[in-house]
Amino acid sequence: MAGGSGSAGRSVTSRALAVLSAFDTDLPRAGLSEIAARAGLPLSTCHRLVAELVAWGGLVRRPDGRYEIGPRLWELGLLAPVSRELRDVALPFMQDLAATTGENVQIAVRRGLQALYVERISGTRSVAVVSRSGSELPLHATGVGKVLLAHADPGVIAEAMDHLIRVTAFTVVERGRMLRQLAEIRRRGWSETAQEMTIGTYSIAVPVSDRSGRVIAALGIVAAGNRGGLAKLAPALMLAARGISRSIGKSDPSSGSRPSIDSGR
Repeated sequence: MAGGSGSAGRSVTSRALAVLSAFDTDLPRAGLSEIAARAGLPLSTCHRLVAELVAWGGLVRRPDGRYEIGPRLWELGLLAPVSRELRDVALPFMQDLAATTGENVQIAVRRGLQALYVERISGTRSVAVVSRSGSELPLHATGVGKVLLAHADPGVIAEAMDHLIRVTAFTVVERGRMLRQLAEIRRRGWSETAQEMTIGTYSIAVPVSDRSGRVIAALGIVAAGNRGGLAKLAPALMLAARGISRSIGKSDPSSGSRPSIDSGR
């Protein structure tokens, strides 16, 4: 509701948050008018808030005049338990995998129906991929996402079945086929995708669990299709995932409980 009259009674904080919330995976970059419309703010108010957020580093103005989320927000995000503990624990294992395989290694958690990428390491033979640290991609179209979806609550799986959007010609969007894939992932312990998110790339991923056995993240490898089957990398991935799982929570041994790493909403 662009320029909505209801914006008059909103606090400065709520307006600034509305501006930031205008950005999502469907609109990672936006012009001022788009931001104002999505935030439900008058254009003049939006212009002032955007300028302040740019000066602070929360937004960045691109050469084409559009805006995108700035580095300051990502830096703050790294302080959250979902990123800080998981990233710190997983990084050595990911670096070993990247050095051994030469491929992209990434770890993600679930955020709604999206896979939120906490960290990504590029290997020496790495292929260009669309994921990057802090980005979100659909659960149903990514290797790590399918692992997270396979181990999600039934309600999340049911909701995801209503949002099987085709990303490439190879994306699985048939409900029955997707449910069979999720069951197979739970049975064998790993997922595979073939050009479902990006043409020319293939992935394999495994679950990462906390000390109670609950799946909290997914560890995956992405490679070019001409590298041959990735299934042979499943044992190495599983070994790394077990190492991460054993280390989760050890950074605070004095606490009997800790904040959940699961960011699903």
